[in-house]
Amino acid sequence: MRSADRERLSLALMDARNHTLQLLARFEAALGERLEVPQAPDTLPPLWVAGHIAWLAEYWIARNPQRALGPRCPADAVRIGSVEPQADAWFDPRVRSHAERWSPALPPLEHVKAYLLDTLETTLDLLDKADDSDDALYFFRLALFHEDLRCEQLAVLAQTVGVPLGLQLPGGVQARPPLVLPATRWSLGWPDGGFALGVEQGAEAVAVPEFEIDAQAVSWAQFVEFIDDEGYDRPEFWHPQGWEWLEREAQIEGRRGPRHVEQIGVASGAVLQNLFGRAARMGPTQSVLHASWWEADAWARWAGRRLPTEAEWEVAAHAGARRGFRWGEVREWTAGTLRPWAGYHADAWSAHAELEPSSVFGIARVQRGASFATRARMKNLRARWWALPERDESFVGFRTCAL
Repeated sequence: MRSADRERLSLALMDARNHTLQLLARFEAALGERLEVPQAPDTLPPLWVAGHIAWLAEYWIARNPQRALGPRCPADAVRIGSVEPQADAWFDPRVRSHAERWSPALPPLEHVKAYLLDTLETTLDLLDKADDSDDALYFFRLALFHEDLRCEQLAVLAQTVGVPLGLQLPGGVQARPPLVLPATRWSLGWPDGGFALGVEQGAEAVAVPEFEIDAQAVSWAQFVEFIDDEGYDRPEFWHPQGWEWLEREAQIEGRRGPRHVEQIGVASGAVLQNLFGRAARMGPTQSVLHASWWEADAWARWAGRRLPTEAEWEVAAHAGARRGFRWGEVREWTAGTLRPWAGYHADAWSAHAELEPSSVFGIARVQRGASFATRARMKNLRARWWALPERDESFVGFRTCAL
């Protein structure tokens, strides 16, 4: 979809907008018309997220006379007015800070829905008139990519605040033996053409020695063994900063497992985890969910293993596809810190979408793969995401490599 032509883009944009509206309907049924959620550093009001989806697409397409320049379009290009006179005041993140997004001054839900529909109609009309070059389609692909990312964010928010969405976790799978992959030379980054985040762009060839990697993400049965061995009480398994994080968390909630876990039966291996507002029993072969990077790293140290590098994860997803390498159920932490590939440059639009990572280079950790809440068209083995190591609200797990 990142190289989709006009016809496929048109269908996908309509599907994405329908999905956004369906998610809003779920939130409305659970929370009422104002879609009110508790204010917290790791949450956003769903009403603001939905309005921002429409705003970003309109700002870079309908309001942007220089949209045909594609990625070369400057951030300060002249804009025409919005169909919604208050759109910038409501939904531009440069204008409305994180704390201000809970303001009662935001428009009602029906107003936001109308804005979503109006902007989609204009986007599709302009798409129909665009040519087929990558530059001309760049911002239309961006609009689709951004909306699908935001919809996954809404799914994560629903999990955080307990809104039922009807999403089902993938069932567990029979464990397969780890894969041993030969040494190779691999090119990281995004191939020329199509749409990619700035942090995915560039090209960097790396030597990858022979390695062994898990065929699937670490399961609950495996993680419970770590808990049973008092892993949350043994600092020797934790990065020093991870141990500091764990001690802070323990003071708040007595943390002894990944986020949303309500009960762990060490003897039976049973795990009850809150799933969209209800306690659900996690199958022993299902992937661990809502683990922070610190927890993933600690489990790997306890198991005498390590987290995979980005290159190892990508090589395995490519070369191990027919050998049982399974991904796409949870996003997965990788080793090391986020850094740009050679040739990285910040996208002009990314600050408007709050997707500019340069402030967390060397601090954030990289996530690879996709989760069960990721739209199928967005699943790509070269896709790259990131989060601070303490963040655990998204649908994230991990797998490991031999030392």
